[in-house]
Amino acid sequence: MSEEEKKIEQKEEESGEKKIKIFIGEDDKFISRAYQDGLKRAGFEVFTGFDGSEVLKNIKENKPDLILLDLIMPIKNGFEVLGEMKMDSGLRKIPVVVLSNLGQDSDIERARELGAKDYLIKSNYSMKEIVEKVREYLIKYKIIV
Repeated sequence: MSEEEKKIEQKEEESGEKKIKIFIGEDDKFISRAYQDGLKRAGFEVFTGFDGSEVLKNIKENKPDLILLDLIMPIKNGFEVLGEMKMDSGLRKIPVVVLSNLGQDSDIERARELGAKDYLIKSNYSMKEIVEKVREYLIKYKIIV
């Protein structure tokens, strides 16, 4: 168990708080399951949504601490999700990290303009690196100290 995992576990034990909630918006069920399994093994509570409408509904209900969001999804794409989150005072403060295979500068810029805190190209990161990035964001956005 890494130091970050120990900190999370210790914080939960001492305070009686729930686990840190991570939401994954990803339409590819295989990829979503891989992220879900990796993050759960790292000690996080994980929720998923497979299309943009489901993502919005679930994040309103579950209020995650951090969202990993794909851009290419059915019904509403990730850009639409970001746009709706930006307009909702209850959702706009939740940090969103785009995790997509779209790597054009225009896509990255658009996602950031819509409120994404970071933009990761899926194929550039292993599962272990994604978990490490999630921990970094949780510290950066003061979700864990």
